[in-house]
Amino acid sequence: PQRIYYLSLEFYMGRTLQNTMVNLGLQNACDEAIYQLGLDLEELEEIEEDAGLGNGGLGRLAACFLDSMATLGLAAYGYGIRYEFGIFNQKIVDGWQVEEADDWLRYGNPWEKARPEYMLPVHFYGRVDHTPEGVKWVDTQVVLAMPYDTPVPGYKNNTVNTMRLWSAKAPNDFNLQEFNVGDYIEAVLDRNLAENISRVLYPNDNFFEGKELRLKQEYFVVAATLQDIIRRFKSSKFGCRDPVRTCFETFPDKVAIQLNDTHPALSIPELMRILVDVEKVDWDKAWEITKRTCAYTNHTVLPEALERWPVSMFQKLLPRHLEIIYALNQMHLDRVAALYPGDIDRLRRMSVIEEGDCKRINMAHLCVIGSHAVNGVARIHSDIVKNSVFKDFYELEPEKFQNKTNGITPRRWLLLCNPGLADVIAEKIGEGFITDLSQLKKLLDFINNETFIRDVAKVKQENKLKFAAYLEEQYKVKINPSSMFDVQVKRIHEYKRQLLNCLHAITLYNRIRSDPSNSFVPRTIMIGGKAAPGYHMAKMIIKLITSIGEVINNDPYVGDKLKVIFLENYRVSLAEKVIPAADLSQQISTAGTEASGTGNMKFMVNGALTIGTMDGANVEMAEEAGEENLFIFGMRVEDVEALDRQGYNAREYYERLPELRQAIDQISSGFFSPRDPGCFRDVVNMLMYHDRFKVFADYEAYIECQGQVDQLFMDPRAWTKKVIRNIACSGKFSSDRTITEYAREIWGVEPSATKIPPPNLPRD
Repeated sequence: PQRIYYLSLEFYMGRTLQNTMVNLGLQNACDEAIYQLGLDLEELEEIEEDAGLGNGGLGRLAACFLDSMATLGLAAYGYGIRYEFGIFNQKIVDGWQVEEADDWLRYGNPWEKARPEYMLPVHFYGRVDHTPEGVKWVDTQVVLAMPYDTPVPGYKNNTVNTMRLWSAKAPNDFNLQEFNVGDYIEAVLDRNLAENISRVLYPNDNFFEGKELRLKQEYFVVAATLQDIIRRFKSSKFGCRDPVRTCFETFPDKVAIQLNDTHPALSIPELMRILVDVEKVDWDKAWEITKRTCAYTNHTVLPEALERWPVSMFQKLLPRHLEIIYALNQMHLDRVAALYPGDIDRLRRMSVIEEGDCKRINMAHLCVIGSHAVNGVARIHSDIVKNSVFKDFYELEPEKFQNKTNGITPRRWLLLCNPGLADVIAEKIGEGFITDLSQLKKLLDFINNETFIRDVAKVKQENKLKFAAYLEEQYKVKINPSSMFDVQVKRIHEYKRQLLNCLHAITLYNRIRSDPSNSFVPRTIMIGGKAAPGYHMAKMIIKLITSIGEVINNDPYVGDKLKVIFLENYRVSLAEKVIPAADLSQQISTAGTEASGTGNMKFMVNGALTIGTMDGANVEMAEEAGEENLFIFGMRVEDVEALDRQGYNAREYYERLPELRQAIDQISSGFFSPRDPGCFRDVVNMLMYHDRFKVFADYEAYIECQGQVDQLFMDPRAWTKKVIRNIACSGKFSSDRTITEYAREIWGVEPSATKIPPPNLPRD
């Protein structure tokens, strides 16, 4: 069969034990066996470390995709890096984020199997020789790539795929060559330099940091993976048994490479290098093969996130790849020039090489010209990709551009994390929804069924009690389990607008203070997420959240009407606890900035209602459930564009809205930081004078919309009916549907629902 290779620098897998039991259909058997040994399975599960080899959405998407590809019976492989240290552990000290190394392999990893017999060399530096026999890349430094395989089981179909992660190893002669005669000890210590390549995950989400070690990581995973792909292609019965060399004509029919963002973009020049320099394939033929093999998924439109590597760094590290990129770009620009004669500005806009004080390689442009398919990750995002980010490229080759709306695996995000809800659903419609989430539509028949309404509400209440107990046990915070659990968990970023959430919390607080006798819907506002260590504003936002909590949670006038909790060290295993307990899901990015979001989908399927902007997949969630069944507020993309043309003036809102002014003045005056009154001046200054994400512009609509949330929450039956409608309409957001679309429309393969016979039965 055609093999699918999903290349990603991140795989945010979380824990594996329970997921393996669920997918193998062994959970009850194991539970019983462990119980009979006098142990508690849940206690055991809490001991496992998260595999935190990702930052957020992009890395978690890769993990969901692996689960779906196995469940759909695809011959798929995940390829990435086995980081010794994953995403840092977050400690909150004195209200500030402090990072701690994530030594996740300290006690070993039972799920991986080292494969030293498949170890491969990866080359760096050196120079290029153009000889009559062809091009040679010589005098390189070699690092070895050691593969570690982790099994990826499909859901009860006896399929087990592989995630192969590469670890960097120094060759035994490293730095011991002739020129380094004397210092043996020094040379052996220098092995660390080579092995640092797979030491640590770069902790940036939606931000490009042009470090040489990161470029090394990107080439390392690509070079090792492509050698593996080609070895497997040649050894399969399809590699035409040509005695001289394999015929690569059939390569794109047997191999599909999906690039998860631009991080593995070097696959394009590397495949060209292997085909042309090593396998001696004709250049134009090699380019056709490369384009038919590769496909690119774009994950963001934020300019600061786009990878633009200095040409000088390439020249030093990957000189042959730079030559190839120049040649590909020339070919590309010749074609554009022929189609648009005299349009010099178009050539500048479309070039892979950006001219300027520092010449750079635009990796997104490289991906677009080197792929046969380019996709965004939600309809609105794919439209922005076509109409603005890659507008020129879309005009050139509109057939290349597609949409593939993201999804989540219902095994981890419903069955595993919310067994109570899964049971209540299965009682009504059977278990088919687990592998065909669209069957949740059948729940619409029970929207007025009193027992079902009661059961759904009861499951939510039990989840809330359980999470409240967990918070008390772990963090010694007592919360009111009958309050509304209002949750915003995601990486901390200005565009995700945790600050808007903060302003609502302060506004609520001020209303309670000004009229304590009035009746308020009690809320527990929970905000969690990590800030990139070098992102000053994100760290200030965390400090602001914890400071607001300090004041509100200790004000006797407030009592348990309002609490603000910062959820420390948000990660996959914590998401599995908090999401099933949430009443309200906050998805409040400025319209046009969140490519898709996937947390939004997890909350929807787990029975929370969404307050959100028309951004990312929220748009499609509203379309599926009906806009009246979400709390949609604020500017649409068109409004944001109009405001940009007109000029956004934050002060105008500050002057006009007294509650907003009061909140900002409190932050500014040190009301929330009495020990350091000037603590938040950077935050206030940003909001007032250079807020790219227009927090104030949506404040009024947001507060009003939160009022509607309160109104509905006071009528539990009406609230639960809306919850049921949301769950019933969440079927589209299964990663099984997403992967089925990738398979048919990009990779050219058909998913299969057939269960293969277990290994203990003889095959036909």
